[in-house]
Amino acid sequence: MTKILYAKGYVDKKSKELRDKIEKLKENPIISIIRVGDDYGSLAYLKGIKKSAEKLGVEVDVNEFPIDASEEQILERLKKLNQDEKIGGILVFRPLPESINEDVISLAIDPKKDVDCMSPINRSKVYSGHLDGFIPLASKAARELLDFYDYELTGKDVVIINHSNVVGKPLAMILLSELATVTVCHEGTRDLKKYTKSAHIIFTAMGIAEILDETYFNEDAVVIDIGTSKNKEGKYRGDLDEKSVNGKIGAFSPVPGGIGSITNLLLLENVINYYL
Repeated sequence: MTKILYAKGYVDKKSKELRDKIEKLKENPIISIIRVGDDYGSLAYLKGIKKSAEKLGVEVDVNEFPIDASEEQILERLKKLNQDEKIGGILVFRPLPESINEDVISLAIDPKKDVDCMSPINRSKVYSGHLDGFIPLASKAARELLDFYDYELTGKDVVIINHSNVVGKPLAMILLSELATVTVCHEGTRDLKKYTKSAHIIFTAMGIAEILDETYFNEDAVVIDIGTSKNKEGKYRGDLDEKSVNGKIGAFSPVPGGIGSITNLLLLENVINYYL
């Protein structure tokens, strides 16, 4: 029987911990968000953050800019947010318009308020194996969910299907720190099934809805689905074909109901910790 790794239990536990932290603070935590344009994905992300923040008691300060905003305008706003001691975290929604250099923006964020680990200073710490600071949220959420369900990583053969700076690379560092044997696959990988079928645990963030069926895994495989994209019916789903694998692998995290609901809490936890 396949175990479905719902995030609700983790979310309930973590939410209580964060509310307890907030009650001890002398000031109200605030996260400032910079959003350029009206990208649907960004609007949906913002809605989710606001919902989670409201439940905890975190204030969300939204800084909206038109799609044709200049790089200078964004930098000027970042400067003000960096200097405002009341602001505990800054999040810049990506992707940014082509007219704005993302590298320039990432360098402008105060590393102490960089709750999404966008700054190269914080990312370099992660890639050097220092995991006690800011970590890209999806990677951390994937590990947190496994830990919640008491899955051991030491000595396990693990496959990551993603090699990006926001998922694959930081996740590899997290897993290596726990002595897992890690293989990173990507669009250049030949014969993906050769790697996934022999793995104990698979993390996937391909962004291709329901592409992975039961033929990719062994019967004991644990799959953590980080991907999100629209399927043929226009519904947001993960990389995993859940109907196909249900009953044929060991366990999987669902989309929705899995990693996504954890990332918002970890984001807000980073904000709250600024005030401690």
